[in-house]
Amino acid sequence: MFFSIIIPLYNRPQEIAELLATLTLQNYKQFEVLVIEDGSTNRAEDIVRSYEGKLDIRYFEKPNEGQGFTRNFGFERAKGDYFVIFDSDCLIPANYLETVDNSLSKNWLDAYGGPDGAHESFTPIQKAISYAMTSPFTTGGIRGNKKGIGQFHPRSFNMGVSRAVWEKAGGFIITRLGEDIEYSIRIHSMGYSIGLIPDAIVYHKRRTDFIKFYKQLHFFGRARINIYKFFPSQLKLVHFFPAFVTLGIAFTFVANIAQWPIAMLCNVLLGVYILLIFFHSLIKNKSAKIAFLSIIAAITQLTAYGLGFMQDFWKRVVLKRS
Repeated sequence: MFFSIIIPLYNRPQEIAELLATLTLQNYKQFEVLVIEDGSTNRAEDIVRSYEGKLDIRYFEKPNEGQGFTRNFGFERAKGDYFVIFDSDCLIPANYLETVDNSLSKNWLDAYGGPDGAHESFTPIQKAISYAMTSPFTTGGIRGNKKGIGQFHPRSFNMGVSRAVWEKAGGFIITRLGEDIEYSIRIHSMGYSIGLIPDAIVYHKRRTDFIKFYKQLHFFGRARINIYKFFPSQLKLVHFFPAFVTLGIAFTFVANIAQWPIAMLCNVLLGVYILLIFFHSLIKNKSAKIAFLSIIAAITQLTAYGLGFMQDFWKRVVLKRS
């Protein structure tokens, strides 16, 4: 099988340099790479060109439209039997394409997704953020976990789509705010098979500080409501969890300020939850520092997502604004 790796890029030349370096180490060699500059002002052309001869690589530039439509641009120019989408802030293990090819040969999937993890080179904050995005105590295991809740929806930082699916379903119809989830739901609704390849892991660097992480997760919360507008049945109880936690933290704060009798119970519940995160991260990461940072990352993740979710739920569902 010949793979086309499609990478949208916006003002992140250093990230693409690190990603391309990992692709040169792939055990499986039947692939091409398409890097599409989405209206960047800090262009990466020289970096990408430096990999000509090391990779079967092509570089494109286009006006800024967002990641969804930029991936469509790549789909239209790809030569492969199967399209693989990565975000520019990912590092790819050497056995990634070999793992995907072996898995598809044994158990064909028309579209797939894979998990993400923290590379040993990541900073403590990046490892804490990775924990917050994959922990059962935050996302509920819906981002590439073997025991995830409900129907699996690949995320575009690590997603593959067969050419046959693209020829029938087309590409992304929205360019951001949950475009990958909408796409996977639409593919599934057309009768195609979608699943997780558990060993097709990538190392997702995500945001490098908590402020950038907050902004990204606030956007994700809004995206969930955008998906609801396309597929109302896909809004599940689990998606309200960050909003419930956010309201619970706010209520606990008010209860302590007002010295309500229920404040003690709220403090105990919040304390138990924080301890669960700390010790689970400690066991997983074997670092007290990362475990402590995981508490900050988890609270940031839940409150940012929860506030974004509630903001657009109020505007677009309750008030029915466009």
